[in-house]
This record gives sequence, structure tokens and C-alpha cells, in this order.
Amino acid sequence: MKGYNTLRKTLLEILHHKLSKDLHYHGVHHTLDALKTCDLYLKKIKIAKHEAQLLRLGILFHDIGFTVSNDDHEIRGAEIAKELLAKYDFKTEDINIIVGLILSTKVPQTPNTLLEKMICDIDLDYLGRSDFYKISNYLFEELQYTIGLKDKNEWNKIQVKFLKAHSFHTDFAIKKRQPEKEKRIEELKALIQP
Repeated sequence: MKGYNTLRKTLLEILHHKLSKDLHYHGVHHTLDALKTCDLYLKKIKIAKHEAQLLRLGILFHDIGFTVSNDDHEIRGAEIAKELLAKYDFKTEDINIIVGLILSTKVPQTPNTLLEKMICDIDLDYLGRSDFYKISNYLFEELQYTIGLKDKNEWNKIQVKFLKAHSFHTDFAIKKRQPEKEKRIEELKALIQP
């Protein structure tokens, strides 16, 4: 895909320089982790090379809206994507797919296409991984700053509610991540004090 590498570099630089340092979870490290996770999903779910590039671009753009605002970051990210992708002469069809990918990551997730299902599962893959607690602590730190959440017990209640409401969408994530996510729910429930 013409311009992918240049655009990737540009997007990572924007994320690195413009994201607030108080975003302990939604930092550039999350985007890089999602790109690495994408490679795993692409080994398990076979899609065309062009679609894989669109998926990677969706990942690179999915949290870029945080450079503008913590509110409605998906909508803002879609606007940034439209503008930048047009500058790089992307086809309207590809721009629309990438915008759909960004918007599909809004919680609660409601993906329609395979690519949207993949990005949603990639974005929240950690929910069923062994590094769940490390990553969820980053999110707790971020929420301390963004919404003033202070109580770890309250945080655990929020996590249980979120994990119960969340669904994985691809066969791979349902098989490989859902069982571990179920364990996290039980572990967190045991930590909650009345």
C-alpha cells in the first residue's frame, strides 16, 4: 500500500508527541501493543494483504482522537483519519473502511465486518491475557487522572461489570481469550470488599 510506512511513522510521531503523559493506558505503547497483537490475529485469521494494511491503519488511528480530547475520541479520530488519509491520496472506499474501524472500537463495541470484529478484539485483547493486571493498572492510573477515580475496590467493581458486559467477536478471541477473561472475572470478584 503506497504511503503506508510514511503514514505509520507520522501517526506514531503524532501519538508520541501529542498524547497527554497522563494517559497511562491510551499511550503510544497501547497502539504499539495493538499492532503487535494484530500480527498474531493475522496469523490466525487469513485476510487479503490490502485488508491487513487497512486494519493496521485502523489500529494506528483508533486512539489518535485522544490528541484532541478524551471525550468522543473515536469521532475525533475518524475526523483526523479522513483528513490525513485524503492528503495521502487514499481511495474513498479505503478511508470509509478505516473510519468504520475507528468508530467500531467505541464501547460498547458493535462491529459489523470481519475487520471491525478483528480491531475490536485486538484493542481489548489484554482482557484475556496474562498481562491483564499490569495493563488494567495503567487504566486505573489513567482514570484517577481523567475522572478522579480513587478507590481500588470501586475500580474492581467497574472491571467486573465491564468484563461481564464485554464480548469477543472473532473465533480466535472467543477460543483463546474468553476462558482467561472468565478467570479474571472470578479473581476480581474475590477481591471486591462489601
